[in-house]
Amino acid sequence: MSEKFDAIRDARSLGIPKMLLLGLQHMFAMFGATILVPILVNSYFNGEGLSIQVTLFFAGIGTLFFHVCSKMRVPAFLGSSFAFLGGFATVANLDTGIFADMTYGEKLPYACGGIVIAGLLYLILALVIKVVGVKHVMRFLPPVVTGPIIICIGLSLAPSAVSNASANWFLALVALAVIIIFNIWGKGMWKIIPILLGVIISYAVALIMNALGFTNADGSAILDFSGVASSAAVGLPPFQLCKFDLTAILVMAPIALATMMEHIGDISAISATVGENFIEEPGLHRTLIGDGLATSLSALFGGPANTTYGENTGVLELSRVYDPKVIRIAAVYAIVLSFIPKMSAIIGSLPTAIIGGISFILYGMISAIGVRNVVENKVDFTKSRNLIIAAVILVCGLGFSGGLTFTIGGTSITLTSLAIAALAGIILNAILPGNDYVFGMNPSGDINRGVSFNPQHKEDQ
Repeated sequence: MSEKFDAIRDARSLGIPKMLLLGLQHMFAMFGATILVPILVNSYFNGEGLSIQVTLFFAGIGTLFFHVCSKMRVPAFLGSSFAFLGGFATVANLDTGIFADMTYGEKLPYACGGIVIAGLLYLILALVIKVVGVKHVMRFLPPVVTGPIIICIGLSLAPSAVSNASANWFLALVALAVIIIFNIWGKGMWKIIPILLGVIISYAVALIMNALGFTNADGSAILDFSGVASSAAVGLPPFQLCKFDLTAILVMAPIALATMMEHIGDISAISATVGENFIEEPGLHRTLIGDGLATSLSALFGGPANTTYGENTGVLELSRVYDPKVIRIAAVYAIVLSFIPKMSAIIGSLPTAIIGGISFILYGMISAIGVRNVVENKVDFTKSRNLIIAAVILVCGLGFSGGLTFTIGGTSITLTSLAIAALAGIILNAILPGNDYVFGMNPSGDINRGVSFNPQHKEDQ
């Protein structure tokens, strides 16, 4: 039986209990990275940074808002974006002008104000796409550009998977082994929830190891429940309104250039994974609007920027359940958790090694999708232009691990490695001679990218 027949596009056929489990799987996939952003930002702001509760709330609300904007068709989860971490660090260290006598906590709303503007910049690109047409825009994003960018999205995350797993390689390998075993040899429902099973079984092993006195590689306890004990059972997320200042805006807003390019790559990856034409229908302009407004809404009330999550794309590929309703269930879980600090703390106690083991699969899946993108579109690497474009994208995406920082008007601006890679690929594709790609002229190839004008099932080809 072909893999297309194995894919599930309407999860209602599985029943409500199984749908709830699938939503829980997506929630676990996004949780670690989503709460890591406020944890890191708090380190920049000396403990006065972003709230985990607010972050979870707007991850859920932002995802639901995105689904409304994209006609409920795109199975994407919006978690907190890592791209703005450099901007947060810069704002935290501002000590001139109005920031001279501010505490770290007083600076945070201004950083969020800059993110509000960054999110609104998405609307400009969406308007260009709507006016000019996706066909003309996609000429600048052929498979030779989008494929390597998708590969970079997965590979650029690889170091974090190894870093997390290295905390306790045994636990990481347990999580990895459970996922592989159930995905390859599992039957029925067991086969489509390998991530959730990996979390539960490896966490049970961690509980046993912790009880027996085992420790992580650095001597720390495998499980730390101190945050659970100090957390309240129920509590409102500590929302706060953002503030605006030109300096902070100039720090944060240009980062939208990076996240918009990442968004296009992520939507291409989701399209290729699911085998549907999300670039054309509901349209790249709609997904950009959803992502941008979700980001602005989050930052308006003291949350981080949102972005489509590669972790959940990996879950789609592994579970082969493509129904967006499952993602919306995960979004509701995130919202509920934002009002239960103690439960959030319990899930937050998940050892980083387990997250690392799971990430081995999820991040690798994203890169594999990029490789499939290039292969199925028969990108001709005997052509020098294609070889050059792909080579430059890969080196930029993996080489600029710390991004590229430059100063304009006394303000430091950092482009992430993926933004640099995307810009380099798009520019080279535009200026190098021999660009013979015409969007919609190769339906079979475009179908495999998820960007065809005439989508059809692969089994019909």
